[in-house]
Amino acid sequence: MEIYQLRAFVTVAKIGHLTRAAEALHVTQPAVTGQIKALEEQLGIALFDRRPGRIMLTRAGERMLPEAEKVLAAAGAMLGRARELQGEVSGSLVIGTVGDPDSLRLGSLLGGLVTALPLLEIKTRSGDAEALREAVATATLQASFYIGPNLPRDVRGLPLQTLNYRVTAPFSFSQKILHAGWREIADMPWIGAPYNSHAQSLLRDLFSRQGLLPNIALESDDTAAPLSLVRAGLGLALLREDVAVPAAERGEVVIWPHTRVAALLSFIHSPTLEHDPAIVATLSQLRSIWGLQA
Repeated sequence: MEIYQLRAFVTVAKIGHLTRAAEALHVTQPAVTGQIKALEEQLGIALFDRRPGRIMLTRAGERMLPEAEKVLAAAGAMLGRARELQGEVSGSLVIGTVGDPDSLRLGSLLGGLVTALPLLEIKTRSGDAEALREAVATATLQASFYIGPNLPRDVRGLPLQTLNYRVTAPFSFSQKILHAGWREIADMPWIGAPYNSHAQSLLRDLFSRQGLLPNIALESDDTAAPLSLVRAGLGLALLREDVAVPAAERGEVVIWPHTRVAALLSFIHSPTLEHDPAIVATLSQLRSIWGLQA
């Protein structure tokens, strides 16, 4: 039994799709299939029920999944301890980012890590919140910032800050927006974002609670663009309160006063890397930067 076979098993179980699991593991689909088949032969049980167009855990697979995750976590802890015994933390650390770097205090984090771990190669990768969460959950990305209603259950995480978002409209909408109800607000033109982004997830959840869908007039994947597009009169957007309120005070936009959307900014990492020295050091830096208790 090999660690890579267990990692393939856990990844396919969590993603539920062979091709996407292979992409996440950076190997071919036949390789993943072969690894799982070899593991099943060694264990003497079928882990997956394979049918056209889908792959699902068998009852035996469901029972074995927590055991496989424990083995991977133990292997990660052993690797972390070995690195500590080497005296220096080296290798690479890839951190996913969402939103703008200033709101994440990313510069302070990277500066602290470069000073504390000079032999560690550090990279950042920006992306959509849900795609980054899935990559962290399947251990294909070591860690990431994440914005969502709550801390995801399939990862480990450190809550950093509660963020508030406001429904923001062009200033020219002032007369019709202040007394508008949910239906009128939903029917106005909206500036959307990619489906898996935190901004779109929050917007989708906001209106689904009212049994409505927002009228998406255009979509932008640039996290810095919505304020500019709202100011240009193109539509409404869900903006962070620290961005929306100053713009409203300058007379550039108007805020719909009837709701505020709360979200959690957190730093998440793979459960299998809980004892990894680079992750431990990163969490320590974050607690210091954000003024959090250990």
